Amino acid sequence: MNTSQLLKTAGGLGRPRLLVLGDLILDRYTWADAERVSQEAPVLLLRVKRRDAKLGGAGAVCQMVVGLEADVACAGVVGDDVEGLSIGKLLGDTGIDHTLLLADPSRPTTVKERFMGRASSAGSHQVLRVDSEVRDPLPRPLQQRLWQSIEPRLRDFDAVLISDYDKGVCTPWLLGKLIPAARRAGRPVIVDPVRATSGAAAFKRYRGATTMTPNRLEAELATGIKIVTSDDAAAAGKVLCRDYQLDVAVITMDRDGMALVDGDGQVQTFPTRARSVYDITGAGDMVLSMIGVALAAGVEIREALELANVAAGLEVEHLGVAVVGRDEVRAELSNSSRAAGKHVTLDQMEQIAGQLRDQGRRLVFTNGCFDLLHVGHVRNLQEAAAQGDTLVVALNSDESIRRLKGPHRPVIGQQDRAAILGALDCVDYVLIFNADTPDHLLRRLRPDVLVKGGAYDVEQVVGHEIVTRYGGRVHLTGHVAGISTTRILDSIAAGHAPAGPHFATQNIVPGKTKKANDSSHT
Repeated sequence: MNTSQLLKTAGGLGRPRLLVLGDLILDRYTWADAERVSQEAPVLLLRVKRRDAKLGGAGAVCQMVVGLEADVACAGVVGDDVEGLSIGKLLGDTGIDHTLLLADPSRPTTVKERFMGRASSAGSHQVLRVDSEVRDPLPRPLQQRLWQSIEPRLRDFDAVLISDYDKGVCTPWLLGKLIPAARRAGRPVIVDPVRATSGAAAFKRYRGATTMTPNRLEAELATGIKIVTSDDAAAAGKVLCRDYQLDVAVITMDRDGMALVDGDGQVQTFPTRARSVYDITGAGDMVLSMIGVALAAGVEIREALELANVAAGLEVEHLGVAVVGRDEVRAELSNSSRAAGKHVTLDQMEQIAGQLRDQGRRLVFTNGCFDLLHVGHVRNLQEAAAQGDTLVVALNSDESIRRLKGPHRPVIGQQDRAAILGALDCVDYVLIFNADTPDHLLRRLRPDVLVKGGAYDVEQVVGHEIVTRYGGRVHLTGHVAGISTTRILDSIAAGHAPAGPHFATQNIVPGKTKKANDSSHT
């Protein structure tokens, strides 16, 4: 979808009301200094600095929904203990309706306690985790009480989220009541399923939901299909839709993004972009929350998934579980929209080029693959921009790069490469092309300056004769020693950092025959 349209959708979500049913968890953190090894046993001795308690499981989902500016009610069961009271207080302090929360004196509240040790000036690391829990299904009378509390209020909500951590709340009986009733009421039901070795057997309880959001491993366990490619995801999603009567399946694949699959096996993939920090903790909860809020607001499933992809991308930039606000999602989309505004078709760029000529402004053209953008690329682009008033970068498509460099390139897809280039201030427009040379682009755009990277003769530059024939000129930029995408990838494959003086210049070829078109921008 057009980023500007998605930004408009994100701004029009309103304030829907959601019900979250699932396993509530109290996440406790003990922060301490790891001072020495104990004299009593070969273990670390921790000196406690502070203790924190946070909402986990379905409680974290509720918190994320509130962060996305929606109202939420939480349904579940805690123990009749201090930890259960702590969860109730944390929910109330966050503005979450917890009147559907029941206490069971026969079972403890689920607690995950993490001991975080810090040594000297180093950061804190988890030393130990201790879980207190009972995984037995809720007793039938308690399930009935919970359903009797939920049923009369079901139409108060715009969507239902099920957050199953396999702690006994999401039983087949209870979900067998809730899911059909919600669907009859016209409320979408979105499930974040349990990870269970029983796979298909465990997933039967979700039958009839609108969609499920299993991660790669969960989907593999449920279908028996190993998921590596988008075709694998399509096959697994088709099985999920068929076996569990889903409208669509959403499979989250960590760094590979997400796949949306319908019952016919038609798949749409939504790649994630590279992030400076990548911690997947909480990403699944964020996907569930954002899809839920969007569907509750009446957004079509594809748009909901695109918003969830953005929100999950922001989530993984944080260490641990974090609340991502709707403002953050909108800001991310705004940044993407500004970059996307630089992406043009050849017809659009030809019109822009004509307008620039009428205004007496100089158009600068350069082209390349720009796979793994590095300092050599940036310096060449900055130098190129200085040669005129407007810089257009013609970007090799994925298909053309595979023809030029082999089946394992590019490392980064064309849309992401275009977005990265568009984010640079020195680049005014980005144009993706599929040919082996940029000759047809040069004939239609007639740039004033053609820029290539490398210290070679002008006659060795692909397209030089086209530009000089109508009075344009060719500018050769300098090169940065020791830097090229190929060299970086070779160094990674060899297990060491890139080093040594080398800068690839594949589309400036010695001799009179020019076959490649990617300049120094490899």
